[in-house]
Amino acid sequence: MKVGLTGANGYIGQNINHALRLMGVEVIAIDRHLLYGHHLKLAKELANTHTIINLAGAPILKRWTKKNKTIIYNSRVSTTRNLCKAINALPREKRPTNFISASAIGIYRPAIRHDETSSKYANHFAARVIDDWEDTLAELPDTVRKTIFRIGVVLGKDSQFIQQVLPVFKLGLGGKLGSGSQAFPFIHIDDLVSAFTQAITDDSFFGIYNLVAPQQINNKDLTKALGKQLNRPTLIPVPGFLLHFIFGQASTLILENPVVIPRRLKNKGFNFQHPTIENCLENILSNN
Repeated sequence: MKVGLTGANGYIGQNINHALRLMGVEVIAIDRHLLYGHHLKLAKELANTHTIINLAGAPILKRWTKKNKTIIYNSRVSTTRNLCKAINALPREKRPTNFISASAIGIYRPAIRHDETSSKYANHFAARVIDDWEDTLAELPDTVRKTIFRIGVVLGKDSQFIQQVLPVFKLGLGGKLGSGSQAFPFIHIDDLVSAFTQAITDDSFFGIYNLVAPQQINNKDLTKALGKQLNRPTLIPVPGFLLHFIFGQASTLILENPVVIPRRLKNKGFNFQHPTIENCLENILSNN
């Protein structure tokens, strides 16, 4: 089996790539320059693949300047549109039959509960990007099975979040962000990889899935769990105004989060290896 993978150099991409190769899958890492290039050149790279896994996207947690907005938007929407155009250009017998795309829980309106049936979307730049990103998949042929994973905060030993907060908490300088009451939808990298790899061969995967752990926690809960695991105090909060000063409008992704339920995965009987924040952190920090 041959799988085309965009975003192969990112944290998620590296982990999925490693897992697929262990399974004996031939992985074609699609160069980002091809994603922005002529669709016919891209089509040659995609020919005779079974599945495309689309993880391409520039970091979104940075100040939403005009320049950054263009980069964030094009790295998701324009590249995905080019992928769809390339697939459509292939003869039917050479097209992939399966397209799995990353998305994000940032599409949802903050502070309320959402399963996959929810259409209560946030009204900020990131949500509009995500909505357009997902809508682009409608350009794929009906013969291509489409699966979209709306991903929460990814936790793993080398994940960006853990790498950023761990040094601070180890020094005993950690604390809640803003009020701490905002939801913290998370997923362990092992469970994320498991969902993506299952979706390759399991034809019952289709449509939108919330890829988050079944436990619902807030930022205070996360802070408490991190402090307990590291045996460190967590008494120094980071005020919301400071995060707004650093990230501007993008601070809403830290200070205002939706409560997200993985209803479709639970209904499928998906086996979460790390269903709670305590289990996640114990696994991640056991060798730190």
